[in-house]
Amino acid sequence: MATAAAPARVPTPEIPNRLYFRIGDVSKLTGVKQHVLRFWETEFPALHPKKSGTNQRLYRRKDVELVLEIKHLLYEKRFTIEGARGFLQQRRQRGPKPAPAPKPARQAALFASASPDAARIEAVRDELRAVLALLS
Repeated sequence: MATAAAPARVPTPEIPNRLYFRIGDVSKLTGVKQHVLRFWETEFPALHPKKSGTNQRLYRRKDVELVLEIKHLLYEKRFTIEGARGFLQQRRQRGPKPAPAPKPARQAALFASASPDAARIEAVRDELRAVLALLS
């Protein structure tokens, strides 16, 4: 009795800390062939690597991250190219979600002197107030 196991999610590769990547490097990092990357440049307006004086494509880190996201949308989530383009445009228009503001009761709890370092912090504050009084 065979059971269908869910496909294992491939971990995202570690992107080296470099300013620019050539198309071959991006291809190796992402597992996407070079001709596919060039095609995606025509289909996704957000993906536009710079070109060097010798006309080589130079991808930035954010371009590599976008390639990985496009690959995820197309190959794993099974979006069409048009659907993935629309999804990325909607996300860009909405922008990043702002972090919710903490509630006032939680803020008071954050600044309560319940931590063991609170006495040291209060002593430093007192010293700073004394210095401020001397300077004024």
